[in-house]
Parts: sequence; structure tokens; C-alpha cells
Amino acid sequence: MSDSRRALAQTKTSRQQRIVQLLTHEEVSSQSQLAQLLTAEGIEVTQATLSRDLVELQAEKVRGSAGSLVYRLPPEGGTARPAGTEGELLEARLPRLAEGLLVSAEASGNLVVVRTPPGGAQYLASAMDRSVMPDVLGTIAGDDTVLLVSRDPAGGDRLAERLLDLAEGRRDAALLDEDDHGQEAP
Repeated sequence: MSDSRRALAQTKTSRQQRIVQLLTHEEVSSQSQLAQLLTAEGIEVTQATLSRDLVELQAEKVRGSAGSLVYRLPPEGGTARPAGTEGELLEARLPRLAEGLLVSAEASGNLVVVRTPPGGAQYLASAMDRSVMPDVLGTIAGDDTVLLVSRDPAGGDRLAERLLDLAEGRRDAALLDEDDHGQEAP
């Protein structure tokens, strides 16, 4: 039986996948209970790491079937996004990942093609998807390329500039200017 436990890679991705499975099938009321369940499966995790995992997975405490508070995840491909403001975005993981992963950003109309090192596109697209960027319709990621779609038909240039600013460490770069969206549509 220890061989089957060992078959699970000790990576962040595999740990988070197992957390998703546990929260989907069990009523887990605390981080310590979740840590015990993971430890029983041979996955050692600190409370700090577990806390970060729960935030990244967007776990929330809701009333369970017994009336106690339990962790739940948003629906698959869900609509749950963290509530926040532009200022909170700049403290999130997007600026950190943009600095480390964004190689280039080129715009055409409402599209932005973002290049990353091989294997980096999924991480960067995930951070974009979870960030507070109301002018972004969505992202599609390959291995080293992210396609970002702006809601504004001509908004690609503005988004590319903001992403490049973040990649260069200018964290004061807002991803949505009030002036840009105060204009009436033709």
C-alpha cells in the first residue's frame, strides 16, 4: 500500500489536486483536519502551505450538511472569482508571475499574445484568470503562449502595456484606467 501512496508525486500540483478531491468528497471543517487527511496519505504539508493552497483553490467556508462550517470549492470551471479591487490585484500573484514569466506581449485589436518560457503559460494564464481584471474577457494558454482577449475591441494595446509594466516591476501599473472606460460607446 505504501507503493500506491508513493505513486503520487510530491508536487504542489498533485497536492492541490488531492485537496480538491478531499474537499469534494469529505466535509472538512479545519485546516488541521485537512492536514491530518493529507498526512494519512503520505502528503506532509505545513499549515502555511495549506493556507496558501486553500486561497489559490478559492476554497470558502460554508454550512455543511450537519450545519457546521466546512470548506467548499467553486464549481468546476466555476464562476467564483475573488472579490477585490485594482489595488488588491497589485498585491496578488500576477505581478510576481509576470516579472518571472512574461517574455513579451504584443497586441492586435482586442487580442494580446503573451510569450513565456516553455511551460510557463499555464501559470501566467491562471494568475490572469484569478486576478481582478474586468476588462479581460478570458485567456487561452498553450505551453509558452497565452492569448488574452480584451472586452474592448481596441483594448489589446492598453492591456499589453499594463502587462509589460508589471513584468518590468512597475506595480503601480493599473490594469484598468477609469478614463479609458468612461467613454460612451459609439
